[in-house]
Amino acid sequence: MKPIIDKGRCLVSGAATGIGAATAIEYAGYGWQVGVMNLGEATRADALAVVQRCRDAGGDADLIDCDVREDQACIRAAQQMVSRFGGIDVLVNSAGTTRFVPHADFDAMNAEEFRRVYDVNLVGMFQLTRACTAALRASPAGAVVNLSSLAALVGKGSSIAYAASKGAVNTLTLSMARSLAPAVRVNAIAPGMVDEGLPAHVLGPDAYAAVLAMNVEGSALKRFATPAEIAAMAWVLGACAPSMTGSIILMDNGLHLL
Repeated sequence: MKPIIDKGRCLVSGAATGIGAATAIEYAGYGWQVGVMNLGEATRADALAVVQRCRDAGGDADLIDCDVREDQACIRAAQQMVSRFGGIDVLVNSAGTTRFVPHADFDAMNAEEFRRVYDVNLVGMFQLTRACTAALRASPAGAVVNLSSLAALVGKGSSIAYAASKGAVNTLTLSMARSLAPAVRVNAIAPGMVDEGLPAHVLGPDAYAAVLAMNVEGSALKRFATPAEIAAMAWVLGACAPSMTGSIILMDNGLHLL
């Protein structure tokens, strides 16, 4: 699909691993300049490897350290992206967090955990978008792609806090699409089970294998998605869909049908 602009500039949060990493590499493969956002030292080696893979794929890339929970860090990240590449055409909000807490165990889901999840998944998404708004409005084709989840639509997933935060992401997407129009388009992707996604980083190998198998069995298509599949949709929504804004695209292999 032909992009709205050729060889633009894309900033990707949560880009050290999983969907964020795949998205950074996807955009680089089309010759784009990519800001690979990284949380901290624990994932620095992974993020640097993504930077190199972006360059190998044909685009330029740079590492941008940012904790999206901190407003000033988001402002610095946007400034670094603009200083390094001259602007921002697409922002992909992929940073996210979760823990597995049974939905019925209300005592285990305390206010502190709720706030921790919301601070990354929702407040951080808003803060980073706000920090990038001026640059996105200055672009001839500004766009934001938010990573939501099937959990937002069915109230399931790793925890009540996670499902609620992603439901709020859907509402945030609609609100920002209205507020930033006509200069900036805002859409979201709601994946189901994605291999190498968040569960792979918060569960042990046996527990993760069990969750993966359960989701495959529970899906209509009897499969799970890969980060590359989600990244391909992030490319379409960010770079190639001038008539789309305020949409939440479900990519769950039919988990919602069963």
